[in-house]
Amino acid sequence: MWRVVDPIFAEPRLAEVYDPLDPDRSDLDAYMAMVDEFGARRVLDIGCRTGTFACLLARRGLTVTAVDPAAASLAVARTKPGADRVRWVHGSATDLPPLRVDLAKMTANVAQVFVTDAAWAAALRAAYAALRPGGRLVFETRDPAAKAWLEWNREQSYQRTVVPGIGAVQAWHELLDVRGDLVLFRSTVVFESDGAVLTSDSTLRFRHQDEVTASLAAAGYVVDEVRQAPDRPGRELVFIARRADVGGTGGGS
Repeated sequence: MWRVVDPIFAEPRLAEVYDPLDPDRSDLDAYMAMVDEFGARRVLDIGCRTGTFACLLARRGLTVTAVDPAAASLAVARTKPGADRVRWVHGSATDLPPLRVDLAKMTANVAQVFVTDAAWAAALRAAYAALRPGGRLVFETRDPAAKAWLEWNREQSYQRTVVPGIGAVQAWHELLDVRGDLVLFRSTVVFESDGAVLTSDSTLRFRHQDEVTASLAAAGYVVDEVRQAPDRPGRELVFIARRADVGGTGGGS
């Protein structure tokens, strides 16, 4: 499920500037803290993109498996310090080999790219299968009540960044349409060195908290807690769900 990858992750030129255009990854601090909080030693990174979090964990000595359907993003990931200690999987969560991890995570917009009920259910089942009994799935999803898409316009999202070895790059997002709980938007990147203009159209699904909770229960999880995202309080929710077939509260074993 999730076989069609947006160009912003799959097009090599766009993948190469993904990190420079979003250099502040302090959003990962909360997930790093949860790895420690739950004593996880084996971690699955679903939708790892360019591998920033996976490599951070690997450099700390954890056993890390990272999966993403975009080959161009994985190519960038493999160049980072610690990448040689990560098990990279090119594909979706349903393509994973047999695993028994303490914690699986989805950060950024990963949980929202599964726009159909079937795709989302398949991703949850795949994560469940990869978790050890009592292991946890943690992920974030934007609260639809905050209507984040109202800020997705050129005026509020425009940036110009000089990327070493590439040159000046302009980038912005534009809202295309809102269809119920589906939000369609376009990302545009302009490479000033040769005038190339690359666009990527994306769709995200904004599920309400009750809907997410119900989908987790249907997949066999117990929702232990729903937290506010530290970097987006009131705008984004962080779900902490536990594989519920065996009791226990966590810690690598």
